[in-house]
Amino acid sequence: MRIALVSAQASPLGLGGPTAGGRHTHVAALAKALGALSHEVTVYVRREDKSLPETLPFAPGVTIEQVSAGPVQPLPADDQLPFMGDFGRALAERWKPDGHGSGPGGGPDVVHAHYWLSGLAALTATADVRRPVVVTYHGLAAAARRHLPVDHNAGPGPRAGMERTLGSLADRVVAQSEDEVADLGRMGIRRAVTVIVPPGVDPETFTPSGPAADHRRPGLRRILSVGPLVPRKGFGDLVEALRRVPGAELVIVGGPDPARPPRDIDADPEARRLLQLADTHGVADRVRIVGAVTQEELAGWYRSADVLACAPWYEPSGLTPLEAMSCGVPVVAYEIGGIGESVIDNVTGVLVPPRDPNALAGALRGLLGDEVRRMSFASAAIDRVRSRYTWERTASELERVYRTVTGATDAADESGSDTGSDEDELSEVS
Repeated sequence: MRIALVSAQASPLGLGGPTAGGRHTHVAALAKALGALSHEVTVYVRREDKSLPETLPFAPGVTIEQVSAGPVQPLPADDQLPFMGDFGRALAERWKPDGHGSGPGGGPDVVHAHYWLSGLAALTATADVRRPVVVTYHGLAAAARRHLPVDHNAGPGPRAGMERTLGSLADRVVAQSEDEVADLGRMGIRRAVTVIVPPGVDPETFTPSGPAADHRRPGLRRILSVGPLVPRKGFGDLVEALRRVPGAELVIVGGPDPARPPRDIDADPEARRLLQLADTHGVADRVRIVGAVTQEELAGWYRSADVLACAPWYEPSGLTPLEAMSCGVPVVAYEIGGIGESVIDNVTGVLVPPRDPNALAGALRGLLGDEVRRMSFASAAIDRVRSRYTWERTASELERVYRTVTGATDAADESGSDTGSDEDELSEVS
């Protein structure tokens, strides 16, 4: 099958960069997993770097094609709306029988768009020559506005309406959690076109065994948190909680690449804010911001931790806790979005109410002070990820979705891609 992954705003080429997040990891890993299933996969991204060729091999069966749409430079995702029409028309041109896109036959068999803007481009690309379109939102404006403070924009004004239109026109909408399905239902998107396919983890990279990152202060327990340095990731809540967790350090992995100018982490505005907050709370000597790292280095940071802490204000998928769990690290997290489903409370970690640093502190103190409990959680976490959250399984479930929308199989086969019940999941890790 020829599969087009449209990801204008999150290129696999950006992995390890200062703005890279879960979407970059998701698209890159999914492309590799689909390629491993012998599909012909092309990832279409917006061109940001003139020095790179237009077409690049990425993995067996996977090619990345850069599409010129807007200025050839990095842009914030939600600043790219004016260029998505051009992006979609460029795809339509590539997918003509005489184009240079996904091979013979005039382009892909199925188009899978990642993020709402890429979904709009996919609809434009398939307007004249009909091809099945599947969309994964990776976050919804309406849900973000419920969880984020009013001064944190959830995207351009028309986003919510466009997301609703996109969901009504797509052949399938891929949700990453039951929580997202409920949000989609509130938007008026029919359950019949929605299928749940959670993200996965690379079990060869994120393993319990292997090198671990350094401990500069060996006497301290390590609380690790991972993600782009943006306020909505809740690192400030963790800094506030740390003052109630004696004998522990907070290490934040994410932000600027320390190997590229400016090399000083303090040059990042959010890093400066967090370090000032740490100083205000008297924990500056126990807070460390590492900056961006590669996937292989990230696994070593997970293995160095006693616990992973996740405190986002809004999180649709919950990929970071899965990576930590795959490395045998228990999780303390806000019970929100996909995290509330990937982490089983008091089995693979501890879930606390969102936006409650005091609850975070209590859960962290309790878990760091109980080694037997941590070991039990770690073992259950590894079993849970291996049984449910691998990219191989994610790709296989999406393969069924693709075959359904292309007519290669019937809809009954697709139903297997819904997640099982909590009771089933509990039995897998008991």
